Amino acid sequence: MPITDPSDDRLADYRALTDVELRTRWEPPHGLFIAEGELVLGRALRAGYRPRSVLVDAKRVDQVPDVDAPLYAATQDVLEATTGFHVHRGILASFHRRPLPDAASVLAAATRVAILEDVNNHTNLGAVFRGAAAFAVPYARLEPWPAGLETVRAAGFTVLALTPAPDALPIQRLDQQQRHRPALLLGAEGPGLSRAALDASDRRVTIPMRRGVDSLNVAAAAAVAFWELTRD
Repeated sequence: MPITDPSDDRLADYRALTDVELRTRWEPPHGLFIAEGELVLGRALRAGYRPRSVLVDAKRVDQVPDVDAPLYAATQDVLEATTGFHVHRGILASFHRRPLPDAASVLAAATRVAILEDVNNHTNLGAVFRGAAAFAVPYARLEPWPAGLETVRAAGFTVLALTPAPDALPIQRLDQQQRHRPALLLGAEGPGLSRAALDASDRRVTIPMRRGVDSLNVAAAAAVAFWELTRD
């Protein structure tokens, strides 16, 4: 279905993707997410996510798999005017976002979890989630905060706060009991974990580094810690 006008209402899901305020105005109550590129589109479909629509460069229509949703084709100029950036992969798809599982169900089925406090940079979040997926670390929203950590502890987890604080234990020195059902607590770039979160943890742990280097990017730190905590 060709579209020539960037203001066409059928493109509402894709409008101003670089503007957070506009994006939150357009998102429906249960949310949506945008998949970019043929590879991500295919993975979302195989994972069972339900598409709302697909927007594609008119020159790449033949690259789109069969989708049970409207398919809109437009020129690159229209794509860029709609989204606010050059769609170099040529394919965008809007999907219904599933409700997040509740914390209780995640904790009941997990042997380890990650808990993120105020990590709101989307690049860091995506990288943390990628590392979590690689090491089978699940995710759910935990409320209230930080009192919700009692729910984690009551489920049999040890809450480990990852911090560069000088009194933190090198993570590789955790004993078997402390490694049993670990809940890794990670803070945002810069400020790190709040005092309340640190105080609510069972143990402070750190990743040993060369002298003069006090921290890693949160996603890199998460990946290192996930690997250490999944070692036999």
